[in-house]
Amino acid sequence: MMEPPVVVILNSNDDVVEMLRLAIEQAHLVAVSASLSAIRRGRQRLTDLVLEHDPQVIVYDLAPPYDRSWRFLEHLRRSPHLHGRNFIVTSANAQRARTIVADAVHVFEIAGRPTDIRDVVNAILRVVGLGEDLPPEARHV
Repeated sequence: MMEPPVVVILNSNDDVVEMLRLAIEQAHLVAVSASLSAIRRGRQRLTDLVLEHDPQVIVYDLAPPYDRSWRFLEHLRRSPHLHGRNFIVTSANAQRARTIVADAVHVFEIAGRPTDIRDVVNAILRVVGLGEDLPPEARHV
């Protein structure tokens, strides 16, 4: 039997992590989470998490200050163990985040609405090949 795809959730809001984790697991995927603030501060190594779990998708929360958060994501994507991995970017304020990322990536807003979480899970399913095609504006990061 094939192992279910693994999704790493990088977020510093425990409530959002829990909502995403539950929805991802209900979609029969494996969810692993890490505190984005702990990774930024060097208290947790994302490389170790990626090597241990080999995620097919990483859900990254773009949080204030957005420009710093975006630069950190770009830094992560250049690292040897993360290069070429699929990222889905979320934010509590997608409109503000879009002013930083422009059209480099589609940002999914998570403002606590059930549809927000469902949109992210549907995007994850499409990336791992278990859902419909992504819309053209939702580019791989």
